[in-house]
Amino acid sequence: MNWQVKYALANIAEQPSLTAEHVEGELIRIVAQDQPDVLAVISAAHEIDAATAASYRETYPRIDFLCGYRKSCVWHGEAIEYLEGVRVGWGSSGTLISAALDGNANMASHKTYLFSDRLLRQHGRVQEVSREYDRVHRVALRSGTVLRIGMIADYEPTADAVRSLWDDFGPVDVVWNINPNGSPSPEAIEAGNALGCEVMKWEELRERLRTA
Repeated sequence: MNWQVKYALANIAEQPSLTAEHVEGELIRIVAQDQPDVLAVISAAHEIDAATAASYRETYPRIDFLCGYRKSCVWHGEAIEYLEGVRVGWGSSGTLISAALDGNANMASHKTYLFSDRLLRQHGRVQEVSREYDRVHRVALRSGTVLRIGMIADYEPTADAVRSLWDDFGPVDVVWNINPNGSPSPEAIEAGNALGCEVMKWEELRERLRTA
């Protein structure tokens, strides 16, 4: 049994309303009272692209949810599109546990980015959203302006966090601090200015989308 499967089973065992068992390989079954059983693949991949996602589904065709167990796991937009198209949920271990309890595992999306993704898609000035990664969206506005927006979920993003997002995912127009309780540090804002992007909260981004 792989290390991530062992950790996942131990973590789920601590949840009072869930039980779980190893099925085979990286596949586990989660049982929640009054909800459908969930077949979940627990992946230790650092990145999940479309080929990786398709390979997991080919190996385990009955899966309901693909879990990127590493906190640092990065999901490519093509993988997200593929999984949503075949009704397989995706995201973190926390997303998996919540989805099993809610009974919607095969429709679930990474809960760190779920609300922010919806905010962008529901904004009245947005014409189209292309998701390049779980945390990077290319947003086309009705005015014709296109913005590449990167998300950071830290409570108080630092200058290093801003620079790392830029280095790992390429240039962005906006770094959006999506944590509702925190704010970017002055150093983070300065780092963004030095790179040529703005670091902001939703209120500022909403106004930017309205006027761009």
